[in-house]
Amino acid sequence: RDGGAMETAVLRALVDANEAIDTGVLAETQGWDHAILVGVVKSLAAHQMVELEEAKHSKWALTDEAKLNVQQGKMPETIVYEAVKPEGISLAALKAQVGKAADIGFKQAMQKKWIAVDKSGGEPLVKKIASDVEDAVLPMLKAVELQEQLPPMDLDGLKKRKLVVLESWTTFRLTKGPEFALEKKKKATDLTFEMLQNGTWRAQEFKEYNFKALGTELRGGHLHPLLKVRSQFRKIFLEMGFEEMPTNNYVESSFWNFDALFQPQQHPARDAHDTFFLTHPAKCTTFPEEYLEQVRYTHENGGFGSFGYGYNWKRSEAEKNLLRTHTTAVSSRMLYKLAQEGFRPAKYFSIDRVFRNEAVDRTHLAEFHQVEGLICDRGLSLADLIGVLQNFFARLGLPKLRFKPAYNPYTEPSMEIFSYHEALGKWVEVGNSGMFRPEMLRPMGLPEDCSVIAWGLGVERPTMILYEYDNIRDLFSHKVNLSMIKENPICRINM
Repeated sequence: RDGGAMETAVLRALVDANEAIDTGVLAETQGWDHAILVGVVKSLAAHQMVELEEAKHSKWALTDEAKLNVQQGKMPETIVYEAVKPEGISLAALKAQVGKAADIGFKQAMQKKWIAVDKSGGEPLVKKIASDVEDAVLPMLKAVELQEQLPPMDLDGLKKRKLVVLESWTTFRLTKGPEFALEKKKKATDLTFEMLQNGTWRAQEFKEYNFKALGTELRGGHLHPLLKVRSQFRKIFLEMGFEEMPTNNYVESSFWNFDALFQPQQHPARDAHDTFFLTHPAKCTTFPEEYLEQVRYTHENGGFGSFGYGYNWKRSEAEKNLLRTHTTAVSSRMLYKLAQEGFRPAKYFSIDRVFRNEAVDRTHLAEFHQVEGLICDRGLSLADLIGVLQNFFARLGLPKLRFKPAYNPYTEPSMEIFSYHEALGKWVEVGNSGMFRPEMLRPMGLPEDCSVIAWGLGVERPTMILYEYDNIRDLFSHKVNLSMIKENPICRINM
């Protein structure tokens, strides 16, 4: 029924009755859906046209099983009793004859001692032990159906047999409100230009403002855990006096990503199964030619105390575009720029995304975030690197460090960094480090007494430890739960 028509009918019914009306009775007499009627009267109450008083109702009703019993005119125990022959009947035959009522009927008849099982013969037989029985339950069910009162003890027995259930519902008693009228007038919510122009505002009724109402909840953005940890890393570097490198180019040429780092063109990392190469644009053709020639010569013939790799270096390999595999490509650009502008001591860092063509599993992704720091100065040594690493990782809350010799194409010496994990009770690898080789630095034009110490680590692993994730895909993938981003706690690394 139309809501407006129902409103009018409700208001007219209040006038005709001149007393309180129950919504349940009104819905039943008018054939209305009670839920729709409740919505209508609550709207009227909001306009103070009616007043509502909640009324709770309940009644005992028959379950489906009880309704079937009333329909059959017999309880299951009576049906079983009547099916037992004077000479007795086997339980299997009884069940076959009675059907669905056999189990519950047999149980109830046994409890009431109407029947018993005789095991004196060969096959157990069900026999009658009561000469006459009275079905007292069926009249109770009929009384419930007629909404007649039953003694509490009888109701308890029906409830235990799950033959009755208490149904509860709510209705409202309607009376006239202070703003009662036969027609609901819509109050204006705004004073408009038209009202002021034609003067209708004088007779217009306005809706009162609720100055205590809460406004719409303001929601801000939410930071991903990786961004929170990244921010903490950045603060540590800035506190140590480092300058952030620009890392906004994910696409890099093989020259800056590999060749400038003195990484040979036959190195396995440069294969397609380890690196994402671009098809469009497939090549980069703009290089500092003098520097490129120095890199070529060093690869082929060596220099600065090195024999080089002794192979035919190909420009076509250096021109290939790729998704950078490490942020060290940015470091090589910055060091070259530093050499061309005039050497000065410098401390650089970067935190950004890199890409590797790796199989995705619970600890590896094809894209991840790398933290890199480097210091360029005269006379730096391995001792300086170890001291800086002790300072850096202590600020991360990892004061216990160990170092293990390692190999990297562009650093010599090189070290893997291990930290003692208190929760796991063992030493775990947390990063890699080393001193950039002269074969990388001298072609750039940096002075001979200039050294560069550098180290790097991933952001994902410490984030997984801090936020207790054991699967990296729950932290950073297309299946990430968005509620995690909204609800993850603040990150505070021990600085």
